[in-house]
Amino acid sequence: MTAQTRYPGPLSLANAKTALNLSDPLTDAAFDRDGPRANVEYRDLGLAKATGGKIGAKHIRAIRPFDKETGWHWHDMTGHFVYVLKGWIKFKFENVPDEVVVKAGMCLSQPAGVPHNVVNQSDDLELIEINLPADYATIDLER
Repeated sequence: MTAQTRYPGPLSLANAKTALNLSDPLTDAAFDRDGPRANVEYRDLGLAKATGGKIGAKHIRAIRPFDKETGWHWHDMTGHFVYVLKGWIKFKFENVPDEVVVKAGMCLSQPAGVPHNVVNQSDDLELIEINLPADYATIDLER
């Protein structure tokens, strides 16, 4: 069974729906601390630029021990995905009684717009986070 195509193709690179992007940690942007959490650092993987802002992706890694929960918040986005490369991260989600632990090799499709709280992480945490769209608001909730 062959799926129907969504657009005419094949396309030339000049007419592609997204740009060619290869993220290389040795030559691309270095990790920086420009993000919401002080205990991790971030490296942009170039998907926002390649997709015209439709998709964002960051490589995130711990730089010091986890010292406090993020607090309850939600993100104004339509898709949010976490793939843990190393270590683990622990979430609480609204109306979910148990904590959700995402370990190395696991992927979490985090429900977009749902209140959550990061409650713990390993000291060696390293993950890839993908969100749709690339730019989004984070709204803190009072509990």
